Amino acid sequence: MTRKLGWIIVVLLAGSPAFAAATGGISGYVKNTSGTPQLGAVVEIFTSASKLGTVVFTDATGFYSADNLPAGTYQVKVSAASFLPSLREGISLRSGAHVLVNLTLNTLSDALTLLPARRNPNTDPDDWHWTLRSPANRPILRIFDGDPVVVMSQQENKESHEVKARVAFIAGSEADGFGGAGEMTTAFTLEKSLFSAGTLSFNGDIGSANGTPAGVLRASYVHHLDNSAPAITITYRHFASPGSAVQNSPYGAIGITTSDRMTIAGFIDLDYGADMQSLEFAKRVTSVRPFGSVKVHLSPDMVVEYRYATSAPNTRASKGYDTAPADLSESGPKMALANGMPEVEHARHQEVSVSRRFKNTNIQVAYYADLLRNAVLTGAGDPSGYSDNVLPDVYSGTFSYSYPGLSTTGTRFVVEQKISGDLTVTADYSTGGVISSQTSSGTWQDLPSMLTTDRQHSLGAKVAGYIPATKTRWVTSYRWTSGNALLPVDSFNASPGQMDPYFSIFIRQPLPGTSLVPGKMEAVIDLRNLLAQGYVPIMGQDGHTVYLVQSARTLRGGLAFTF
Repeated sequence: MTRKLGWIIVVLLAGSPAFAAATGGISGYVKNTSGTPQLGAVVEIFTSASKLGTVVFTDATGFYSADNLPAGTYQVKVSAASFLPSLREGISLRSGAHVLVNLTLNTLSDALTLLPARRNPNTDPDDWHWTLRSPANRPILRIFDGDPVVVMSQQENKESHEVKARVAFIAGSEADGFGGAGEMTTAFTLEKSLFSAGTLSFNGDIGSANGTPAGVLRASYVHHLDNSAPAITITYRHFASPGSAVQNSPYGAIGITTSDRMTIAGFIDLDYGADMQSLEFAKRVTSVRPFGSVKVHLSPDMVVEYRYATSAPNTRASKGYDTAPADLSESGPKMALANGMPEVEHARHQEVSVSRRFKNTNIQVAYYADLLRNAVLTGAGDPSGYSDNVLPDVYSGTFSYSYPGLSTTGTRFVVEQKISGDLTVTADYSTGGVISSQTSSGTWQDLPSMLTTDRQHSLGAKVAGYIPATKTRWVTSYRWTSGNALLPVDSFNASPGQMDPYFSIFIRQPLPGTSLVPGKMEAVIDLRNLLAQGYVPIMGQDGHTVYLVQSARTLRGGLAFTF
């Protein structure tokens, strides 16, 4: 009996590696019809024989991944608030393989615009009551008895050449240095599918400053492979002269960004890349900024992550729409003058975090370490000629001020609660060292002695919602900081708790279409630091007051057209 039991154990141990090697994975991206990644979408992966399967959620880039799946034929269903569920059938998974399945979420109004004429009741019954077919004559929309509407799709056409375009007109007011760009800017995006899994996009933000063209142009290509998504981006920036302080030198920069992501052993996600910037401003300055992260999925509900970053994340991207103007404070590398010569801010951020999901609640705890050299502080107003460490920006009515640097450590605690399918509440607490002012006001001559580094606290709350009746998407947040902080506490925060300082509101409202304007039209309103809080007044040499602030007040709005 003992010998027989021993042979059984040997057989089981010998077979376990073979079983592990026989499993595969399914991953992909979830976006809406305009190409916006969908965060928190529920992805169900199951076989035709059983409705019970693996459930995963998409991240901020719309990416999901399910591993350790045995070989077989699967169905992938994705659901999200205010969208119709999307279903992909007949996905064949071989032993040890990894399949990429991208899905698109549609609203009911999007789907109904393509519905065919009602079926004659005298015709033979079909396997569904209503059928929406694409030009390739494949089923897309099904309404089953007693079941919700489901958008159907098959594998993408390998010769897909779909083109998507968006144009937005954004305007703001300087408001004596408290506002954003003082002139109209035009933002555009053009996206085209190439080959079987590639996407080429071209976008930009074009405006003018004092009658001189200025803006940002960006071209990128992403190739989605079974287990990775390599991408390359080329960005060109050109801004008008900031003033006589640097002999009317134009500011131009060209950057090349490469990135890739992959999955190892089914439970380790790698995301890495580098950004190389070459700036021309009185002299040429070059900056190389690597970045990367490693996520280890200990269980379907727990993730441990290490992240390395060299630039702060853009809060506009988390809202699904980028309204940042082409100015020195928000677009690209942060730069200021040190003793009259341009210097780029060099940053290094490292953090270790643990995230855990409890049903509709996500919790994250993180510890981070930041190192900044040639730290760039933001100001509002025109301090031309005040100092060799000031770089005015006529495009936005702000300026950049150089500070030697900052070295600090800190912690973060984030709780994200999904109240319903249309409402999510997030709370964020962070503590760490920041550059701050010892007094609430002063003179320009006393500025070097006013600034110091100390540990402060930050507490923020964010509510994001969707109103089905009007199809309105909105985000409102408030982040409080102790003391006269001139930089956000935990400024490299890329978690769900990421939000703008002080009181901010973002609204995205679809507008009724007309026969004269093709495509979808939306109104966008973006208000940041609405109450103009956190300003530290500095009396200048000419008797005028300028301000140092961790976030200048901006009021921007406009129209966006999606074709």
